[in-house]
Amino acid sequence: MPNTQINDAERLRLFVTGVTDYAIYMLSPEGIISTWNAGARRFKGYAPEEIIGQHFSRFYTPEDRARGRPQEALRIALENGKFEDEGWRVRKDGSRFWAHVVIDPIRDQEGNLVGFAKITRDITERMEAATALHASEERFRMLVQGVTDYAIYMLSPEGRITNWNAGAEHIKGYTESEIVGQHFSRFYTDEDRQNKLPERALETARVAGRFENEGWRVRKDGSRFWAHVVIDPIRDKRGELLGFAKITRDITERRNAAEALERAREALFHAQKMEAIGKLTGGVAHDFNNLLNVIVSGLEILTQEIGSPGGKRVLESMQRAAERGTALNQQLLAFARKQPLKLEKHNLNRVISSFEAVLRRAGKSTVDFRIRLASELSCTMVDVTQFEAALLNLIVNAGDATPDGGVITLSTSLAWVEEGIVGTLRSGRYVCVTVEDTGTGMSPEVARRAMEPFFTTKEVGKGTGLGLSQAFGFAQQSGGELVIDSRVGQGSRIAIYLPALDDIGALPLPQDVSLEKALVVDDQPDVLNVAVEMFRTLGYEVLSANSGKDALAILQRVDDVDVLFSDIMMPGMNGIELAREARKLYPNLKVVLASGYAEPAMETERDAIASIDFIAKPYRVSEVLKKLRD
Repeated sequence: MPNTQINDAERLRLFVTGVTDYAIYMLSPEGIISTWNAGARRFKGYAPEEIIGQHFSRFYTPEDRARGRPQEALRIALENGKFEDEGWRVRKDGSRFWAHVVIDPIRDQEGNLVGFAKITRDITERMEAATALHASEERFRMLVQGVTDYAIYMLSPEGRITNWNAGAEHIKGYTESEIVGQHFSRFYTDEDRQNKLPERALETARVAGRFENEGWRVRKDGSRFWAHVVIDPIRDKRGELLGFAKITRDITERRNAAEALERAREALFHAQKMEAIGKLTGGVAHDFNNLLNVIVSGLEILTQEIGSPGGKRVLESMQRAAERGTALNQQLLAFARKQPLKLEKHNLNRVISSFEAVLRRAGKSTVDFRIRLASELSCTMVDVTQFEAALLNLIVNAGDATPDGGVITLSTSLAWVEEGIVGTLRSGRYVCVTVEDTGTGMSPEVARRAMEPFFTTKEVGKGTGLGLSQAFGFAQQSGGELVIDSRVGQGSRIAIYLPALDDIGALPLPQDVSLEKALVVDDQPDVLNVAVEMFRTLGYEVLSANSGKDALAILQRVDDVDVLFSDIMMPGMNGIELAREARKLYPNLKVVLASGYAEPAMETERDAIASIDFIAKPYRVSEVLKKLRD
């Protein structure tokens, strides 16, 4: 029996001393180390002969020794029967490791304290992993809580909110205490809740692994915002559903910007289409004007020389036809927005009043024509001739839209317009001239195309399709806008907006100019010949040139030219460039430029043309004479 006990004790000793993953050793009641195993040597670096007989407090950090932690550990072990702790301990080489420590009091059979059993394990790696995990979780928590542009929160499997970040409070208006525990469907609109969208969202996320959508959501104050929403299911390692992660972003501004961009693209496409057609009509008008100019000016000259009644009647018929062509051409140019306007300050109430008789004659007898002018109206910069033409076109169209009678109302008003509300107009005050009828009206498709040139719903021979195009071109070129509001069977309302001025201002007085010698320039021989003959009939001594270069050469050798009358569009040096060079030679030279299509030169010479008189082709002798005398 004694031999068996010795063997058991020896086996226990061998077991304890052979353990390397744990430091297992004995302490005296005073804390002196009395045994030392292989694990203690591996952890702490001391050989048995180096450490046995030393106090175990040497393994503690200086801070813990200063606080009496070793003595406290023994005291607690005695009082409670066990002491367990984790903390930093010090190796022989001074390095530290994180230890898990258990101290148990050892007593004999009579209950007397004979010492302490101390077991220590190095858990530095586990501690560092736990610390890293905690730091990672803390960083993630801070990240989620710090995000303010996204609402990030968790839902239970039933859809109840379990946490709430700062972004969610910022976007939706609820504090965490107000919303945690509530069902997330409260953020949806009444229509979406009726359509079971919240439930379908969670079911889609659960089955498909993700739900993504955009739509209206509701804030705490009842206001709506356009949201981008992503819902992901959260599962444990066994695949059990723990809940859902929900991320919401307010993209109202982005949606509004996208819609504005789409509207701008549509407007740009329409503008490009209209610009292309405008260039086509402008080019046609340019060539057509040169032909008309030969006819109109030549007829005026011949009319004065042919005395027979029959010949005169033929010439007068030709003249009327040419004038109708001129009117058509002016409409083309106005639509194309290529015709330079003579902008002057006018009160449109006065312009309409002086033009009222013509407007009433343009209306049908079956129509009740009413004029309602604002009691006070600001002036605006306008070309009166083109304004009257635009107004006349609108009245004629309104009359055609009321074949069985009705009411046409012409009115003026002063309006404040916010940017983006009326076409491309910027914020500001505008004079608004409106023509409203109670006629047949237009469908949305017809209204969209009504301002296109040559588009008309009238039968062949009853309209050119240029009336609204001319009015639209006039409004745009005057810095304003034309707006159509029409519905089938409910009539039409067409409004022209023109920038309002704050004051009337004084207009320059006409100056008398005495003219003797004229230099006429045009690259078209027929046009040049007619223009030369016209100036001769007016009593001028005439010099001529068929290019800007030749004309400049004449001016350099002839010093008594009073008038330069030139086409604008010529190859090489155009009329505006010629005028600028001529003014360098003779600053007081009277310059009149003529063209049926001046826009290409005007695009690069707008500053120069501001100080030059302009006349549109085809011109009449009386118009040229008026320009020369004004």
